[in-house]
Amino acid sequence: MPTKVVLGAQWGDEGKAKVVDYLTLDADLVVRYQGGANAGHTVKVGDTTFVFHMIPSGIMHPGKVCVVGNGVVVDPEALLQEADELQTKGFSIAGRLFISHNAHLVMPYHKLLDKLAEEGRGSDKIGTTGRGIGPCYRDKVERGQGVRVVDMLDADCLRRKLQAVITAKNEILRRLYDHAPLEAAPIIDAYLGHAQQLRPYIADTSLLLNEALDQGKTVLCEGAQGTLLDIDHGTYPFVTSSNTTAGGACTGTGIGPTRMDQIIGVTKAYTTRVGNGPFPTELLDQTGERIREVGHEYGATTGRSRRCGWFDAPILRLSARINGLTSLALTRLDVLDTFPALKLCTGYQLEGRVLSEFPLDPRDLEKCAPIYEEVAGWNTPTTGVRRFGDLPVAARHYVERVTQLSRTPISLISVGPERDSTIQV
Repeated sequence: MPTKVVLGAQWGDEGKAKVVDYLTLDADLVVRYQGGANAGHTVKVGDTTFVFHMIPSGIMHPGKVCVVGNGVVVDPEALLQEADELQTKGFSIAGRLFISHNAHLVMPYHKLLDKLAEEGRGSDKIGTTGRGIGPCYRDKVERGQGVRVVDMLDADCLRRKLQAVITAKNEILRRLYDHAPLEAAPIIDAYLGHAQQLRPYIADTSLLLNEALDQGKTVLCEGAQGTLLDIDHGTYPFVTSSNTTAGGACTGTGIGPTRMDQIIGVTKAYTTRVGNGPFPTELLDQTGERIREVGHEYGATTGRSRRCGWFDAPILRLSARINGLTSLALTRLDVLDTFPALKLCTGYQLEGRVLSEFPLDPRDLEKCAPIYEEVAGWNTPTTGVRRFGDLPVAARHYVERVTQLSRTPISLISVGPERDSTIQV
């Protein structure tokens, strides 16, 4: 299939990077389509582990072309640091990395405003990473103060634009937050320097991607965060500032929807969430702590511990519907290897009613109690398994039950962090 989309089917942190890295074996180009440096995509190849924040996870495959699409908000400093680290570890990016000229730039004032706004929310914090993602997308939508990658190609234009925007932002800092103003000159000089370093990578990436498809090449679209963090369809307001769902792959790359062939939703064999917001299957007990420790459930970007709970089928049914999922990639099955009994949430109880579908009103979701189905664990290591038929009987039953409850076939199962710790179904 020419175009595949890989996206998170839960609240993010599902193991998308490992799936993208694995599927890159059969792709020619990998394109990241939304989000920014708030993403943390971890890939392990042999003895090398790399956490990606800006560059697509497929860059660790020699010869593969990687694209940062127009839907991504680009932090030049983070991107260049990532590129330097890749090259230090022996991964060449020359001629293999392209950045959309239409992508918007994350600026120092975005990060500062992000942190100040979160601090001002008090007990109503959203759980932002403080990477400036929301303020950057806000400037993009407001149109007047957004700075794009293409602006970096004209030094005089970039200088004038930044001077005007920083002046306006300083008024907000002074009047709204009683904060000292930012100095414009150091920011302008820094971004002029970034412009020189990034110039060779800037391109019309929509044209590049569509020409590649015209030539019969395969494109893999990589999403960040997860479906339940989508700005339109997620657990608002505890969401991110972009469209993490399949539609975002079209708008964030410039590839038309008729050219999308497979939509693969990545889901853990259990559920996790970072930050605030309702979480019906969250386990605030020793079982939840054990899942966290066995699964090393700590954020790759922030280091924050992840909230852990049992598998939630209503979430997957929502994801399947919104994204038009063609299959699921089930990750972290091995984390459950030592649990004697497991639970799957099949629906919710809400004020005497049984809900089979996921309610998006957070006030309702907060009141929901999970309805569980208990199944036997397998108490056998699965990390060495490479064929579905070789999994323990109880593990196969668990996978089959996930398929039934989510109403979506499973195409991949991950049983470890390494690239080859993968079962094709």
